[in-house]
Amino acid sequence: MRAPQAPQTATPPAVLPRLLEQVGAPGRAATLAEHVGRHGHVPYRGTGRLLIDTIEQAGLTGRGGAAFPTFRKWNAVADGGKRAVVVGNGAEGEPAAWKDRALLTTNPHLVLDGLQLAAEAVDANKVYLYLQDDSLVGASIDRAIDERRASRIDHIDVEVVTAPTRFISGEESALSNRVSGGPAKPRFTPPRVFERGVKNRPTLVQNVESLAHVALIARYGAPWFRQAGPAEDPGTMLVSISGVVSPVVLEAQRGASIAAVFERAGVDQDEVGAVLIGGYHGAWLTRDEAWSLHLANSELKPRGAAVGAGVLVAFPKDRCGLHESARVVDYLAGESAQQCGPCMFGLPALADTMHHLASPQGAHRGTVDEIARLGNLVERRGACHHPDGSMRFVRSALRVFAPEVALHASGRCSGTSTRQVLPIHEAPQRPADWK
Repeated sequence: MRAPQAPQTATPPAVLPRLLEQVGAPGRAATLAEHVGRHGHVPYRGTGRLLIDTIEQAGLTGRGGAAFPTFRKWNAVADGGKRAVVVGNGAEGEPAAWKDRALLTTNPHLVLDGLQLAAEAVDANKVYLYLQDDSLVGASIDRAIDERRASRIDHIDVEVVTAPTRFISGEESALSNRVSGGPAKPRFTPPRVFERGVKNRPTLVQNVESLAHVALIARYGAPWFRQAGPAEDPGTMLVSISGVVSPVVLEAQRGASIAAVFERAGVDQDEVGAVLIGGYHGAWLTRDEAWSLHLANSELKPRGAAVGAGVLVAFPKDRCGLHESARVVDYLAGESAQQCGPCMFGLPALADTMHHLASPQGAHRGTVDEIARLGNLVERRGACHHPDGSMRFVRSALRVFAPEVALHASGRCSGTSTRQVLPIHEAPQRPADWK
């Protein structure tokens, strides 16, 4: 089968949408023919590193949560001194996030183009795609890979590796261990994954959304990418929205008003009691704070928050924020890899204390002090950042839901509904789950 032919020139996507632009028929993933007809073939450079300069000019940062400058990570891997490995990370272990799933089931060829371009840029000869065990995502990617193999457009075959449904299975060192054939558990660092990752080779781990951006930047250039978002943090991002509305994924400009993004999703401000940003390693904001802020780390950092992987939960005002937070902390404690003291002992103790705080007449000064004490014991002491992220979530809950703490101390609760809001993965807790 011959590869579908692209037009001589392709019109760049509009400011919005880019990644979620409808290329194929509504309700299904774009085929290779549709994708190439819209964007053209993979714009290989013919040699390594050339694309890295373009990515630096574009100002692309990682969309997996850390917002690290993409070009720096690529340079570090390219400087590794031996043939590298590239892994596209689509292991969306965060229960409140669906953005990677939306992308992979809408425009999978953007991600696969990005993988090929990344491999060329860092001189890799092994390429993997690391995905949750999701039937819709798996079917979409399998079809896309089959089309590309038949058309012989990829320089390197892509091998799909399934991630366990665990919260930390997408952490870079856990991913590296799993792709190497071991359990998806984090390891102590150094060495960093870009130094010795999959099978001890320099490894580039890039979130699938970031790779899709790369595929567009390579075609349309850095100035086009910078047409969206502020100069210091350009481009667009995918946002997973839930809470008072049905779960939805939207594409927004970096730096967009949180209020405007919620409005697009149909969120009624009057129904919202608080906002969770960044997921379960993120932070709570009061409703008034959220409606005055933007999707910009420069604004969120002073409040202990960050854009992260683009999770926004509009928490209903008729629910108890302490009760829901305690549920999440219990989940996070159960998702630990049980490899270090902070996770084995600290997080379970933190979960027990949070449940006590969430119980009527359980919130008193000693309980809050105990949470602070446990935080000092677990933060910056783990094999990975799981304890740190968990404490960030807890500290923000104590701040935002301080009035609720006072109510609980007097035996009362503001929640009038017990219906659960924050999703939890109900995964069996067995050692084999990590594989």
